[in-house]
Amino acid sequence: MNSHPSTTTRAPFASLAEGARAVLECPQADDKARLGQHVADLWRRGALPLTSGEDRPMPDRPRRPARPELLSHRDMPKRTFKGPRGRFALLHSLAHIELNAIDLAFDMAGRWAGEGLPRGFHDDWIKVGDEEAKHFLALQGRLAATDGTYGDLPAHNGLWEAAEETRHDLLARLAVVPLVLEARGLDVTPVMIERLTGAGDLESADVLRMIYRDEQQHVGAGARWFTYLCDQRGLPRETTFHMLVRKHFRGLLKPPFNATARNAAGLNPEFYEPLTSR
Repeated sequence: MNSHPSTTTRAPFASLAEGARAVLECPQADDKARLGQHVADLWRRGALPLTSGEDRPMPDRPRRPARPELLSHRDMPKRTFKGPRGRFALLHSLAHIELNAIDLAFDMAGRWAGEGLPRGFHDDWIKVGDEEAKHFLALQGRLAATDGTYGDLPAHNGLWEAAEETRHDLLARLAVVPLVLEARGLDVTPVMIERLTGAGDLESADVLRMIYRDEQQHVGAGARWFTYLCDQRGLPRETTFHMLVRKHFRGLLKPPFNATARNAAGLNPEFYEPLTSR
């Protein structure tokens, strides 16, 4: 496993938008994570303007490593998360989610860089991308502790579908990615922490606790900017959310919900409970 950023990781960027694009175009998983952290550091230090006159559009799809093999949901092998092999499969699936989350966050910051949004919008999503990179590298460390690495198992190819579906509509992107997909993580992560703790894998449980704390803030950023845009456009918040999710998300939302964590993130039941049925 390459433990140092490649030479391309340290290349200068003319703008945050260019740096965000570079993250999506980086094919190697560990390099992608470290490049995301580097771009985030440059932005925090004020070393990057938001845009330049030469920014290219964000790519429709991010580049991916040769492994893992990407399969459709229906072709994914059935797995149990019991025993050492099951725990490895769980951590590998979470690493795959976090790698996609890096791209989703930097795509959010870069795709709408020229839309006149407050700087705080870009601050939030660069922070999210930085933390998703931290999550991926922490999970990669847990996989390495069992003599494995990301790419050792197949993964499903559906996580970028939400980005493709909402690439022309920021309000829809906010509704589906942080407020549906990431919010689902708030519901299921506490159970995974309990299972890892019960199996004696305290190090992995600690990684998931860190992820869980950060993800509450990520959902909170989604709720904050969804509310901001609805108010700016004079749109009712809950009904707009319902309309966008029904249009752009396949399926229903699945209870039980972690209402405590969702409420703390600014996502009240009036948003999500009506979406459990048609």
